[in-house]
Amino acid sequence: MNITVIPLISAIISLVFAVTVLDQFFARRKPYQLIWAMGLLMYFISTGAEFWVGIWGLNQVIYRLWYLFGAMSVAAYLGMGTLYLLARRRVANIIMAILLAASVYAAFRVFTASIDLNGLYYLSVRVIPQEMRLMTPFFNTFGTIALVGGALYSARVFWRHRVMSHRVVSNSLIAAGAMLAAAGGMLERFGVSPIIARPSLELVGIIILFAGFLRSREILGFYRFPLIHGFSKASVD
Repeated sequence: MNITVIPLISAIISLVFAVTVLDQFFARRKPYQLIWAMGLLMYFISTGAEFWVGIWGLNQVIYRLWYLFGAMSVAAYLGMGTLYLLARRRVANIIMAILLAASVYAAFRVFTASIDLNGLYYLSVRVIPQEMRLMTPFFNTFGTIALVGGALYSARVFWRHRVMSHRVVSNSLIAAGAMLAAAGGMLERFGVSPIIARPSLELVGIIILFAGFLRSREILGFYRFPLIHGFSKASVD
């Protein structure tokens, strides 16, 4: 497969995924749906930027969009959506406010930093100033732990109660997809070529994430509190 086609497929899948979740939000007005849709749109922008670079080349705007939304924000917002399901609303609101403030600061820094792209033919975090690179792990670590941890926690809850076994599978797929999508950036830090590794893992990751989402059947969310609280409500809103 042509390397430029891989991020294009990722962008298409993530856009369809985002529109599906956003449609749920308009129907049910759940905060986690809106935030997940935001994260998936960031995934679309990030992989779309990778496709752009493969076809038309690298420029300052594309690089900054990729770094802000792809290298920094995607995992954080997907993880934040999960926190709105697993945490108390007040706690989630506080963390969301911190994330938004950090995102505004990050956006300011990314779009005002002096970045030299001369001689660079692919998207790499290595050309971003060191003080900004130090911010990225905080966003990614928070988001990955929240998303993967939340999925595994929910899979365990459904497994222990021996109900809705498809949710065990769906949450396991979500955890696996999130870890694969996050692995691309990590491999670059260990010297693995981002030209092949990152786009490939992003594609496999978003496919598995979407499969987990669809496997949940109800397609209303991945985790339901009623199972934890004595099955006091229906599992679907």
